[in-house]
Amino acid sequence: MARLIHSSSLAYAFGFLATMLWQTPRTQGAMEVAPPPVIQLTAADKPGDDGRAIVLHWASAEGAPQILLSRTLGDEENTSLVREIRIAAAAAALAAGATPEAAEQAATDAEQAMSTNHELGWKFIGVASGTEGRLGFEVTDLPAAANGFRFRAIASRDGAQSAATETAASVVTEIAPLFASRIPLMVAVIVLTALIGWSVWMACRVRAPQLRKIAALNAIDEAVGRATEMGRSVLFVPGIQDMTDIQTVAGLTVLSRVARTTAEYDATLEVPTTRSLVMTAARETVQAAHFAVHRPESYRADLINYVTDEQFGYVAYVAGKMVREKPAACFYMGAFYAESLLFAETGNSVGAIQISGTAEPSQLPFFVAACDYTLIGEEFFAASAYLSGEPAQLGSIRGQDLGKLLAAACIVIGTLLATIGAFAPDGSAASAASWLVGALG
Repeated sequence: MARLIHSSSLAYAFGFLATMLWQTPRTQGAMEVAPPPVIQLTAADKPGDDGRAIVLHWASAEGAPQILLSRTLGDEENTSLVREIRIAAAAAALAAGATPEAAEQAATDAEQAMSTNHELGWKFIGVASGTEGRLGFEVTDLPAAANGFRFRAIASRDGAQSAATETAASVVTEIAPLFASRIPLMVAVIVLTALIGWSVWMACRVRAPQLRKIAALNAIDEAVGRATEMGRSVLFVPGIQDMTDIQTVAGLTVLSRVARTTAEYDATLEVPTTRSLVMTAARETVQAAHFAVHRPESYRADLINYVTDEQFGYVAYVAGKMVREKPAACFYMGAFYAESLLFAETGNSVGAIQISGTAEPSQLPFFVAACDYTLIGEEFFAASAYLSGEPAQLGSIRGQDLGKLLAAACIVIGTLLATIGAFAPDGSAASAASWLVGALG
């Protein structure tokens, strides 16, 4: 037994020694071939931004460089704020003469690799202009730092690392008085405001524009009149969102017209709500409508009540009321979701005239299929101007339409320039325009 144990120990020792001797040259060889260091590492504050971005450039390095970011606090470095981002090795293809397709894929891979599981945002911005092989990345979402940021780059390959390359000095970010990225939005807002102002002035001083007929709004009098003749109530559902939703505000605008008509015809109007603030606003709207037609005594606040904030609890209440009381006219105006088809099908089963309106694209098919009339998208928001007929509101609608036409024209022109740019020498918009002029001439 002792001989067996002794021979096993010797065999194990010889095997371990042979394995170490076979692996050692490979490890030493790998350790000896260290990649060259990253060169021309520069960092600069991005101009015209909110002070949370830095543009970083470096020349291509063999292997995958690691970029270490640290915030400088006086003369000391706060190591708790160090971010280590391992950049994909494929990024080196951008400076190694790869094809444009391969370079684009390498940039995508590098950006995804840097953005995964890190607090900072990284965006590839291409090769630096006027240089060969200098990669450009934009570091975003930086925290506040009074003394700036420093960057350190280390190239790695097969477990070996090069010497560290640091930026010459800390980069201090500054908040620009005017964000360059938001200038197009500012110009668009100014142009749209000018168009709306001009349209309102023209409508009030010269002639108010004519809106096309909207069948759903013209049918309000018919629906309320039918309910009056049948001696049944009118049900108005102002959606399931609070007053912070613009669709709820638009729904209450239609409610004002419905309440005025029901007050004139002496019909019963019921408005169940899912929010207490919507209930208060609806009561004020209905009461003002009764005062406008000199019928304040017919106003009943108890017919406008709060049910519950729970979505399907509210649906069960309203559907049950519809089945029991069988209203002759049902209005659904506001923000609706899964309950839209439940309301519309229940109202259809009791034989009510149904008029709906919402800006939720996913719910429009249900309302169109089950209701008699439907306000689609912008028709819903234009209801107040259509019903009131005030020149200022009509002019505002016209100004917005002019702004949409201008935006559509810009999109078409931009698409044409981008398409033509594919055949231009350098692919730029200016080159595309000159190419088009030359082709036409």
